[in-house]
Amino acid sequence: MPYIVIDEKRCKGCGLCTTGCPKKLVALSDSPNSLGYAMAVFSNPEKCTGCTLCAQMCPDVAITVFKE
Repeated sequence: MPYIVIDEKRCKGCGLCTTGCPKKLVALSDSPNSLGYAMAVFSNPEKCTGCTLCAQMCPDVAITVFKE
């Protein structure tokens, strides 16, 4: 099953990954990360297809997609 990992130290909460995910599995958190940004969070991993669009959209290279 594919899944993504979001690097909290790199994510600046731009939201581009949220628009890239065709399944809408990435959203911005309600609480800030350690740097004060509303970090991207991944939900419903069972629905992820591993398309990598979220990672491709990320200008900070904060998302890694794994395919098992």
